[in-house]
Amino acid sequence: MSERLQARVLLLVGEEAEIVTPHSGDPERVPVDRLMRETGIARKDLAGAKLTAVVSDDGELVRFERA
Repeated sequence: MSERLQARVLLLVGEEAEIVTPHSGDPERVPVDRLMRETGIARKDLAGAKLTAVVSDDGELVRFERA
């Protein structure tokens, strides 16, 4: 069973985005291309975007959706 969490893109660093969730201590880096593909949000609009993260049973962020 997977869980859904609120997530936010802090900033873009090259081809990666730093993502935070309520359960993350440090930001997680996710490829920008993946976020654009999964959410449909343009690169220029990703920084600061609010997302929903789908988390697997083992705690891995497996998918992102628009919030």
